[in-house]
Amino acid sequence: MYPYGYYQGYLPQPAAHFTPEYEIQQFEQYDTDRQPQQLERRVTALERQNQEQSREITRLNRQLVNLTDQVRMLNQTVDRHTRRLNRLNQRLRAVENRLNIPFTPFDGEF
Repeated sequence: MYPYGYYQGYLPQPAAHFTPEYEIQQFEQYDTDRQPQQLERRVTALERQNQEQSREITRLNRQLVNLTDQVRMLNQTVDRHTRRLNRLNQRLRAVENRLNIPFTPFDGEF
């Protein structure tokens, strides 16, 4: 008759985090977390984590600089090869013009 369990004498129980025991436990945990020894340990752990992250950032920056240098060298190489190919194409056209060979782009034959 009541498919979802409504009106069957069931009262939902409060969730565990609303019980007084949970609140006391949370307060005690909060209180112990604020002790000087706990704070000192936490600060030390955060400093160590900060140093590790700084070393990792430094390593990644060095790697980025190396990659940037490699890209720059490759770009210079591509520019040199492009200029060389342009010069060779100009020489080829000059030879074709001297020999009266008609220039036809995208022609598979010479």
